[in-house]
Amino acid sequence: MPIKVLIIDDHAVVRAGIRMLLESDPSIEIVGEGENGQEAINLTKTLTPDVVLMDVTMPVLDGVEATRQIKASAEAPAILTLTIHEGSDYFFQMLQAGASGYVPKRAAPEELLRAIQVVAAGNVFLEPEIAKSLVADYLVRVREGSERDSYDGLTDREREILVLIAEDETNQAIANQPGISVKTVERHRENIMNKLNLHTRTELVKYAIRKGLISLDDY
Repeated sequence: MPIKVLIIDDHAVVRAGIRMLLESDPSIEIVGEGENGQEAINLTKTLTPDVVLMDVTMPVLDGVEATRQIKASAEAPAILTLTIHEGSDYFFQMLQAGASGYVPKRAAPEELLRAIQVVAAGNVFLEPEIAKSLVADYLVRVREGSERDSYDGLTDREREILVLIAEDETNQAIANQPGISVKTVERHRENIMNKLNLHTRTELVKYAIRKGLISLDDY
C-alpha cells in the first residue's frame, strides 16, 4: 500500500514542485493539497492521509496550531514539517504540537522521501544539520550556565499573574486584584507565555500544576 500524503503550503509553486518530486516515487500517493492550516485540518478529516507535509507560517491558521488540532484526534496522521524556517523556536513549537519530523526546504529530494518513509512508520525524523545545530546550541547554553529553569526568569509580578491565569481569572479580574490596568496584564501575559515557551492557556495550566503552583483539585 502506498503512503498517502497531503501537501500543505501557501505557495502554489512550492506545492507543484513537491508534487512533481513525490509522484516520481511509486511508494507514495498524493491525496490532496491545501494552502493554510485550516484547510489542513479539513482535508485531513476527509482524505485520511498517512502523512501531512506541513508548512509553518501560513495565512488563516499557521502550521503549529493546525498540527496541534490535527494531533488531538486519536486517528491522527503523522505530521512532517517542511519549511524554510530552521530556528529552534519553530522546531520546538512544531514538535510540542505533535509533529514527527522537521525538514528544511533546502534538503535534498531523497532526504524528503526518506523522511516521509520514516514518519509514516511511526518514527521521528530530524534533518542531520538541524539536529547537529540544536545539540550544539544546547551544549553552549549548558556551558554558559543559561540552561536553567525558565520559571526563574519570571519577575515576582509575572509569577503572581501566572497563577491567576492558571486559575482561570480574566484579564479584568486580574487587573482588579493587583491594582494594575488590563493593558498591563495583557503585556505580562504575553511576556509569561514567551518566557516559558507556552502557547495556550491549557499548556500554562499544565505547567502551573507541574510546578506545584496550583492544585489538581482546582480542576
